Amino acid sequence: MTVAEPQALNFDCETGNYHTFCPISCVAWLYQKIEDSFFLVIGTKTCGYFLQNAMGVMIFAEPRYAMAELEEGDISAQLNDYEELKRLCLQIKRDRNPSVIVWIGTCTTEIIKMDLEGLAPRLESEIGIPVVVARANGLDYAFTQGEDTVLAAMANRCPKEAPVVGKEKEERNGIQKLLNFGKKKEEVVESDSEYVDHPPLVLFGSLPDPVVTQLTLELKKQGIKVTGWLPEKRFTELPVIEEGYYVAGVNPFLSRTATTLMRRRKCKLIGAPFPIGPDGTRAWIEKMCSVFGITPQGLDEREAKIWENLEEYVKLIRGKSVFFMGDNLLEISLARFLIRCGMTVPEIGIPYMDKRYQAAELQLLEKTCHEMDVPLPRIVEKPDNYNQIQRINELNPDLVITGMAHANPLEARGINTKWSVEFTFAQIHGFTNARDILELVTRPLRRNNSLKDLGWDKLVKEEAKV
Repeated sequence: MTVAEPQALNFDCETGNYHTFCPISCVAWLYQKIEDSFFLVIGTKTCGYFLQNAMGVMIFAEPRYAMAELEEGDISAQLNDYEELKRLCLQIKRDRNPSVIVWIGTCTTEIIKMDLEGLAPRLESEIGIPVVVARANGLDYAFTQGEDTVLAAMANRCPKEAPVVGKEKEERNGIQKLLNFGKKKEEVVESDSEYVDHPPLVLFGSLPDPVVTQLTLELKKQGIKVTGWLPEKRFTELPVIEEGYYVAGVNPFLSRTATTLMRRRKCKLIGAPFPIGPDGTRAWIEKMCSVFGITPQGLDEREAKIWENLEEYVKLIRGKSVFFMGDNLLEISLARFLIRCGMTVPEIGIPYMDKRYQAAELQLLEKTCHEMDVPLPRIVEKPDNYNQIQRINELNPDLVITGMAHANPLEARGINTKWSVEFTFAQIHGFTNARDILELVTRPLRRNNSLKDLGWDKLVKEEAKV
């Protein structure tokens, strides 16, 4: 008797718990991205130990973040929260003089009901530095959603366009003349006409500067001008966002930021797949073009060339299976890309699923499965790890992408694993960075192939039995 394959994606929800890395780790990449910022994490010593160990900071480095540690007195509500935070922020201003101080709330601030949003405006007016409050506690958010809460808070700080008059207008004209100095008149006109006339577009998501440049140039090739990015390299350069602006995300875990931009700033969200893998990047660009009434140029050749360059990696994983346990909310996009590479995905675990924000990505996942003629994966939100391990034993996948807690136990059972956190910190967006994704995915498979060549695989299995 044969069982019919599902014709639509099957969604499930198990425990209601997050089995993920702590979201306060977003500080690790955000303080490097926003160069004039300072992050103050308000929590207990446990949070401090986590930041100190998980972020791997060198002892001689001076990162722009710190811990405001809550003691027993604070938790018993015997001390004045405002005065202590004021003392710390004045010290930060004196030592670093940042353009913005970001307060990162933790589980403890939630439990003892610290009114950070109430304290921040008063303190901001006293010290003269913007204080942005972002809740990144592990009670409500999964690993990468820490960035989502920070960007949602910063979206409210983005300026509105002010009319340029008088001296400021003269200064801007002077700067433009300086930029065009030495260019022929025809070149200046040509540079202005490189873009199609379309409404302003702001992209949101924290990416390394080289990836920002790559994606901006990919859109420029289609005549689409990126007005700004949230976040920019400096808090003082946050993009202007007005009602009616178009916005688009580059990561699947930024649903709160998208909601804030739509509801608070009255922006129009472009619901596109995410630019992860050549297929996702092409679909992302095509969606932008369709919204602005542009006919895409050269994307067939561009994508085909990238796939040709990836064949060396793709042949290692074609026909193999991969199981996602769920950690960083990149699972749907990565699974879709790996299915396009020829893999099968029996299950995608994901800590949190916003079906509205990821609607286009889910549609592309379905389309990819039908085109590659593979079964649709089962999607499990907030998976129960015990149940997942039972399913892994039954399915015996070739690779499991998992959080760090389960990697070594699975390896001891002879199952190939890859840390999901590595995809968070790697450059995986755009056409050219697809190679980095496959480098990570194939590394454990290549390692085991090398062990087999050396005859060590039998020794490893014997040790596992013992």
